Amino acid sequence: MLRPTNIGSAGHHAGRGRMSIVALEPGDSAATGAARPTGIARLSKMMFDGADLRPLWSELVGRYVYRQDDAAALLDLAVLEQLFGNLDAGLARQAEALLLCRLYRSPFSGAPALRLLAFAAPGDLGTNTPLEFLLEGSAVELHTLYVVPGMPLPSDIPEHDLAFVAVGESDANRAVLDDIARLTARWPRPVLNPPERIALLSRERLCRLLQDIPGVHLPPTARIDRARLAALGAGASLADTLPGADFPVIARPVDSHAGRGLEKLADAAALGHYLATRSEAEFFVSPFVDYRDPDGLFRKYRIVFIAGRPYACHMAVAEQWMIYYLNANMKESASKRAEEARFMARFDEEFAQRHGAALAAISERVGLDYFGIDCAESADGTLLLFEADIAMIVHAMDDPAIFPYKVPQMRKVFDAFRAMLRQHSEAAR
Repeated sequence: MLRPTNIGSAGHHAGRGRMSIVALEPGDSAATGAARPTGIARLSKMMFDGADLRPLWSELVGRYVYRQDDAAALLDLAVLEQLFGNLDAGLARQAEALLLCRLYRSPFSGAPALRLLAFAAPGDLGTNTPLEFLLEGSAVELHTLYVVPGMPLPSDIPEHDLAFVAVGESDANRAVLDDIARLTARWPRPVLNPPERIALLSRERLCRLLQDIPGVHLPPTARIDRARLAALGAGASLADTLPGADFPVIARPVDSHAGRGLEKLADAAALGHYLATRSEAEFFVSPFVDYRDPDGLFRKYRIVFIAGRPYACHMAVAEQWMIYYLNANMKESASKRAEEARFMARFDEEFAQRHGAALAAISERVGLDYFGIDCAESADGTLLLFEADIAMIVHAMDDPAIFPYKVPQMRKVFDAFRAMLRQHSEAAR
């Protein structure tokens, strides 16, 4: 268990640039200082631009073979394996890295204007807030501290102005969020994104939290086990699980993201076939909402809230209901890009005004300094909310020659995030 010492007085410097904050188990090997990997932002950008990363992978493997305490090389290997589609190998390399070191410093040069400590959880690339993307090229120095239940923290925590809980909501992260909540209860620096608020973003909790907001429709979501799903597939009443609902429904495994295991099921028979293809123990089931527009296309929006204010991050237009930005073929369609450009340019005056009260109520009830939503607009003008999370990918990797309108918009998002950090830091002084 994580065991804070007298955190109330830990704000006094224990040495220039370091803070002694946590008790350390004897013989802990994590107290080795911060490792310095290339990082997810730079590696992802190289992959996004079509660079051949196999030579770098070979170099990192060589570093690991000849120096097996190279935590930075292992963490970069963990990222590369996932970018290559090898999730299990990536998580295995990450686990090895975290046995060696749990504190990592993102690429940074010069004198920092602000120092940020992020609490993170082990997991895939979508587990934590993508802070490196939000902060790349800024004057913010980022240290990431991985919290692993049952493993002690490093003895020395880098001096920092703010702490940020970057751990996204999931069953897998529940123990980590609980540990961070205990750890930060008396933290000597301001802590953004309280872990107890992050826990409210689970699909079933979020539905209860936001369901009565005027102008918002969040389809009811039920969490059920395999036995109940099998019963529904065999003809049990769907209304007992989702009152008032009927087929078709949407099913997905608990803790799945990016469309893994997500399917639209037309009837009980389809649900039975779906279950036969899945091995998971628990699932989310919700009514399917046909949100296509009069032109037959589906439009999905990603919006982030920074200090309570909404910002557009992308708009995807597609022929199919299950939309992800890459499968919407935005790069191949000039008309879709033109529509996204208009959405971004007019977001504050149009979308954010049209749904102003709803967006404000969502932000207030969620109560986080930073989070994102994926949403659409129903035929009656209601804001249709799919999910909320703090770990949604937000980036500026798209080719500016093809997406020139994204550069100023994402700069606006990044500047707002950094301004929020500065405001919290200055308020604490």
